[in-house]
Amino acid sequence: MKVVLFSILKFGLRVLYAPLKLFKTKNRIVYLSRQSNDKSTDMLLLERAIKEEIPEVEQVFRLRMIPDGFADKIKYCIDIIGDMYYLATSKLAVLDTYSITVSCLKHKKDLKVIQMWHALGAIKKFGLQSVGTKEGRDENISTAMCMHKNYDYVLAPSKATAQFYMEAFGCSAKKIKICSLPRVDELLKNDGATERFYKENPGLSDKKIVLYLPTFRDREAYVAQELKVEFAEEMKDYHLIVSPHPLFSKVKRDERFFYNGRFSTAELMKVADVIITDYSACAFEAAILMKPLYFFVPDYQQYIAERGANINLKEEMHLSTFENADELCKAIRTGLYDQNALYQFKTKYVENTGTNNAQILAKFISILINENG
Repeated sequence: MKVVLFSILKFGLRVLYAPLKLFKTKNRIVYLSRQSNDKSTDMLLLERAIKEEIPEVEQVFRLRMIPDGFADKIKYCIDIIGDMYYLATSKLAVLDTYSITVSCLKHKKDLKVIQMWHALGAIKKFGLQSVGTKEGRDENISTAMCMHKNYDYVLAPSKATAQFYMEAFGCSAKKIKICSLPRVDELLKNDGATERFYKENPGLSDKKIVLYLPTFRDREAYVAQELKVEFAEEMKDYHLIVSPHPLFSKVKRDERFFYNGRFSTAELMKVADVIITDYSACAFEAAILMKPLYFFVPDYQQYIAERGANINLKEEMHLSTFENADELCKAIRTGLYDQNALYQFKTKYVENTGTNNAQILAKFISILINENG
């Protein structure tokens, strides 16, 4: 039934879209996202770089998460018509998630589409890689919704990551553009986050900060609790900060593992002495910072069976991958860490760790815009 409904929806959108393509194409870039209602760091930095590179180009942002309420969902569907108008009248589209309107519609030949995926790599399988798995999309629905179709270019931070992206987005090597996300530019800059953190949290100045950044999954709350228990009992010289995935709400705020002030994930990573994650792409950002990075994966075998992984953590980061919380904490307390393995991990999966990625991407977009006249 869902497949039929999606097929009808796709047909209806195409009928509505056809007359919109009669409108004149403008010197415009449209950004689309279901990841957030606000501009991401990548979009903000790219917007700024494009203003410097091609200031005459208009930039429009169409950013909306799918809401929960019925009335809001109706409004969201109406807003999709606006997305279609901007796709029909723009020279270029940049998106950081799957977009119904991009993938399901037949666009003008002069529209260029860039997939700037919202993660800086992929430890876990995703997109078309995970179709048909327990945690992935149904294969029939994926086909009906034309998942990840119509991309002209897909950004990948390295040749190794490009192999995963070709599978996840169903694209050829010709469509891959090796370019790190703009956020890398900001990651190594000193923005005063550490000084501000300790000013707002003076009671933590005598402790080492351990930041836990889990991926989005149903067992997140249970796994986080294992770490909380271990740190509360055995890690008196450390302060654990649990920062759950922004799309997940099952991990309740616990004052014992929190902090004062408003800090982005990137800022917390700069503050942290140690970073723990699991299958999250934030691992690549931690590697860029060369912070001691640990993987806590008590559900490793189950996760691999249900979702699958692109990277074998037990081979590539075997000295810092743990299924047991007690063993993980013992390793942290020793203060010893294999920085060479971390460096190899970083250089393999993020080739450009400089501060010019937004500029590189803006210049590339400028070429595409000018090609269309």
